[in-house]
Amino acid sequence: MNDKPTKGEAESAKPAKTRGEGLKGLLGGTVLVAFLLTLSWATWNALPDITEMSATRDTQRSFLERIELPDGFKISLYASGLGRARSMTLSPNGDILIASPGRKLFRVKADGDGDGHSDGVETLRDDMKSPHGVLLDGNWLYVAETDGVVRFPYDSNEGQITGEREVVASGFPTGSGYWTRTIKKGRDGWFYVTIGASCNSCIEDHPWRATMIRFQPGQQPEVYATGLRNTVGFNWQPGTGALYGVDVGTNWLGDDFPPDEINLIEQGGFYGWPYFNGDNVANPDFADQAKALAEKPIKPAHSIEPHSSPLSILFLRHAKTQDLANAALAVRHGSWNRRTRVGFDIISLHWGDDGAITARPFLTGFDRQGEVSGRPVDIIEADDGTLYLSDDFSGVIWRISHQASS
Repeated sequence: MNDKPTKGEAESAKPAKTRGEGLKGLLGGTVLVAFLLTLSWATWNALPDITEMSATRDTQRSFLERIELPDGFKISLYASGLGRARSMTLSPNGDILIASPGRKLFRVKADGDGDGHSDGVETLRDDMKSPHGVLLDGNWLYVAETDGVVRFPYDSNEGQITGEREVVASGFPTGSGYWTRTIKKGRDGWFYVTIGASCNSCIEDHPWRATMIRFQPGQQPEVYATGLRNTVGFNWQPGTGALYGVDVGTNWLGDDFPPDEINLIEQGGFYGWPYFNGDNVANPDFADQAKALAEKPIKPAHSIEPHSSPLSILFLRHAKTQDLANAALAVRHGSWNRRTRVGFDIISLHWGDDGAITARPFLTGFDRQGEVSGRPVDIIEADDGTLYLSDDFSGVIWRISHQASS
């Protein structure tokens, strides 16, 4: 799971000036971090699993009754058996293509018979390298693996990959830390990819870590923005063309700090990590470097609850209610390292005339009094306004639809 520490992040969970430096207080810090990690993992692993499609209808109904949505919206199980269901893209024929780390790409068939469920799941590939981002651009299916981007010729009508893998971007840093790579195409024709940090808090060796890069197929990628610790999700705002991303903040600085962020990402922008957290609060482990920076980082456009782990953001283009017109939905994967869990939900983001953002609950119920039954990841929108939500805790896609009151 993306916001749970890899071995490398766990080893570097205590902030350090560089990897291998900052050894002051090593013994006490290491023991404390090890204890906290053990406690967090033990608590998380004890959480109950969700029922799969094979469960009884009564059990499924009991779960779905926990979910709360605005009036007129309803949720149903669309497809299951998808492993660690992560990022999705929608095919013109209604199929959903989804990445399932560590090796698989699935085709989730469209609902051809109108019963509200996918007509079945097929494995497109079973030889990928930690796939995460997926993008269908014309007759090309792009997949962001952990070490680069590949593409395949794809026939949307037949739902088939029709040719061999082609590498279009390579050289992404691998190893410890955040492994996901998200890919989207801007209206400028460039392909944008985010690469998370290699650690919890450190000065990176690789210039592409904790950044957004962009590339043209076959050309060397260039850095677009920096200081983005783990921006898994990003999306362009209709009309303005502004690029917003959701960023997961640093761990082990307390339950209530630093906040996770909604950032307005600009070319050449620096967003603070690792020298600053939240609203440009200097990281004490890098106080000298922070003080020496000639220019302060760009502040978050909006702050949300610490450790809620937002992983995707979607600007609605076919909103079913006036309240959601010009709004975005941010999906929060949920906390693993906080005494009181937060997230496991969807919030709606609303822009005021002054550009200020306010957040409201949209979907809740995956966490009910500490009992977690789902961890949402990515959300996509069909032309009719139907929403599809991936969940890597249960390996399913949920369908969120709206029925206007009569």
